[in-house]
Amino acid sequence: MSHDDRSETWKKGYAARAKVLGEAYVEKAYRDADDLTRDLQDYLTEHAWGASWARPGLDFRTRSMLNLAMITALNRPHELEIHLRGALRNGVTRDEIKEILLQTAVYCGAPAALDSFRIARKVFAEQDGA
Repeated sequence: MSHDDRSETWKKGYAARAKVLGEAYVEKAYRDADDLTRDLQDYLTEHAWGASWARPGLDFRTRSMLNLAMITALNRPHELEIHLRGALRNGVTRDEIKEILLQTAVYCGAPAALDSFRIARKVFAEQDGA
């Protein structure tokens, strides 16, 4: 995919997205996009990743920790799984993930935290090759 004709914000977003989620994941998202979803992929790359994640105010590790809490609160298990992998890639430790998810039990409710712990267990097992 050519990036030459893209805005600088999109390019920064693509780089951030690939760093956090992995190049293979991002390439697959674009490869799987169709006429319905292609514009959404570009929107996410430019706005969520380029205009937000690529900002200098917070490092990726901190942004990952925030995302885990927010995605748990929103009860978005698919996105949580993706961002758990990204958080680990960004240097968030398993103990820190546990503490983040324990904190969500207080503010988001036990059912949300339980689901997030189940997903974390799955991601950790994958990382361990189990």
